[in-house]
Amino acid sequence: MDFSTINSTSSSLATKASTTNSTTAEASQDRFLKLLVAQLNNQDPMNPMDNAQMTSQLAQINTVSGIQTLNDTMTNMSTQIAALQSLQGSATIGHEVLTAGSTLSVTDGVGKGAFDLSAAADSVKVEISTAGGTLLGTANLGAMEAGRQPFTWDASKYTGSGDLTFKVVATSGGTAVTTTSLERNKVLSVSNDNNVLNLQLQNGESVAYSAVKAIL
Repeated sequence: MDFSTINSTSSSLATKASTTNSTTAEASQDRFLKLLVAQLNNQDPMNPMDNAQMTSQLAQINTVSGIQTLNDTMTNMSTQIAALQSLQGSATIGHEVLTAGSTLSVTDGVGKGAFDLSAAADSVKVEISTAGGTLLGTANLGAMEAGRQPFTWDASKYTGSGDLTFKVVATSGGTAVTTTSLERNKVLSVSNDNNVLNLQLQNGESVAYSAVKAIL
């Protein structure tokens, strides 16, 4: 037996330690040490093992053990983070959240939505339309500061079916101001899929928790 055999075995252990959860750092060390002892017992007295090679092999197995320990630690952290996310997500059930979108939420004849203004605007209006694009009305909101702005619209006279949509038009000194439309939806339930927390909304959609802009 020579050190090339030990090198080959150690490389194999490193690969298995990084790709399978069943191989533990302790088991890898045990196999390596048994192989090293066998090498020492069977070495040629006239050609003993080189100290530098032994030191290198010991350093390599320590590296393998460290990588496995780090992998185990990261796996545990990932599990804990997923559990924490689920706990946080459950607190949103029954609440309304804001997500990117332009569907108007209508409850008891009142349409509600929100938007983000990238800068202050001296004129802001919200155009309400049917899903087919027919304009139903406009809410003139006047001048508004930069940031998140909620709005309401009287939808009591609308007798049609289907979702309503809204479009925000904002200007400052005749120049368009960038806006981001935000729609309101109630959270019905939460789920954790492959460590990704998703919210099931009242409108039937499922969105990632990270996509939520605000909890109302």
